[in-house]
Amino acid sequence: MKNTWLPMCVLLSSLLPGLIIFLLSEEARRTRTVLNLTAAAAKLLLTAAMAWGVFQGRQYESRVTFFPNADLVLRADSFSLLFITLSAVLWFVTTIYAVGYLEGTGHRSRFFGFFSLCVASTMGIALAGNLLTFFLFYEMLTLSTYPLVIHRGTKEALRAGNVYLRYTLSGATLLLAGVVLLYTLAGSVEFTERGALSAVADHRTELTVAFALLIGGLAVKAALVPFHGWLPVAMVAPAPVSALLHAVAVVKAGAFGITRVIYDVYGVYLVHDLGVTRPLAVVAAITILYGSLKALQQGDLKKRLAYSTVSQVAYIVAGISIFGTVSTIGGLVHLVHQGVMKITLFFCAGNYAEELHLHRVKELRGVGRRMPLTTAAFTIAALGMIGIPPVAGFITKWYLGIGALEANESWLVVVLLLSSLLNAGYFLPIVYSAWFQAPREDWKPSARPHGWEIGWALLFPTVVTAVLSVAAGLFAGAELSPLGWTRLITDREFRP
Repeated sequence: MKNTWLPMCVLLSSLLPGLIIFLLSEEARRTRTVLNLTAAAAKLLLTAAMAWGVFQGRQYESRVTFFPNADLVLRADSFSLLFITLSAVLWFVTTIYAVGYLEGTGHRSRFFGFFSLCVASTMGIALAGNLLTFFLFYEMLTLSTYPLVIHRGTKEALRAGNVYLRYTLSGATLLLAGVVLLYTLAGSVEFTERGALSAVADHRTELTVAFALLIGGLAVKAALVPFHGWLPVAMVAPAPVSALLHAVAVVKAGAFGITRVIYDVYGVYLVHDLGVTRPLAVVAAITILYGSLKALQQGDLKKRLAYSTVSQVAYIVAGISIFGTVSTIGGLVHLVHQGVMKITLFFCAGNYAEELHLHRVKELRGVGRRMPLTTAAFTIAALGMIGIPPVAGFITKWYLGIGALEANESWLVVVLLLSSLLNAGYFLPIVYSAWFQAPREDWKPSARPHGWEIGWALLFPTVVTAVLSVAAGLFAGAELSPLGWTRLITDREFRP
């Protein structure tokens, strides 16, 4: 028997508060904060309940007829719960961070309203049970994140928003074309464990074209080369938005969608038979190296982190593009590991900018003496991105490397090794400078000085996500760790 209300409640737990927040005045600070945190906590509890049920084999599905032969479907499976849990946990800590970061600024009701709609869109994407539902929430995500990108209202922010819209709406056109083509071939395409297109598998040309259209559309938000240009430009957004874009919402939605298309729309055997995953793996490898090389050249800290995201998210695509279970585990677990580590890095960048007005890499020398906890968190996440144990990033690269060898794709191991060297090249100098070089003499005092470090609303989320980055590596063998849950996914849904 299927539970029909829990998926809808998870979606509404951020959708309804967002709509209410729009109606609040700017002076309703306490009401807005309580509503934000209560909604985020409620989503955590609902997600935990649904995850426990899925772990025990229960089914959760909400279905509403949209038009004849096309339903809006919200369905929870083990794969969607991986993304939902990541989003729920990181939304909670980002909400705390955003409340502290935006204190004293204007348009907070507008910001948190769209912030909640963004998370609701992400939940809809994760819970989507067919292509139509996925597409609708995918485009809702575009519309809800655009106001966050342009929140500051400066010329630079508006320009970044225009670039973001040009890229994402172009991607939407490709995605819609792919959805329509598949609909004409197979009707309403439901996500299933072995793919939904076996009945039309003989239409090889049409399926190949549809795959290219779908992946091309999704590659924009996933920031695969050459569709990555919007991401560094969008770094003009406030730090909580940057964290949301990189760790939870937009780029992860693209990577999640690519995974859905390969495994739950086409099925792993069909895509392998069509020969479409090898080109995708090559694009991912190019993106991994290109993003790392570009990150190495950036003097602005947030832009360096942005190009790092371009590279790191491509690890997910590379892992799922190889015909093997171990590489799939590596790619899927990186969905979580990269999110937790990258949000830590953006929280740290926001802390440096907010407390000490530091934005450039060269300005960070000696900053560890002034902000030791923030810098310790940055160091942990940076080491994880390089792949140094026991931080979570090591688990990802280990499984991707072993999976590549298992699938006789040893060239990918070379790409991973080169990427790790480049990661070290753009992260280790920052870590060394922050801890071991003398601080700048011209540091500007904070406009809002604190007794030490920075206010708790900005420090607490930073420390929590850094601890989670280590815990995900140290306790990777636990049954309900991100790695353990990813093994559950491959056992239930993705094993050939």
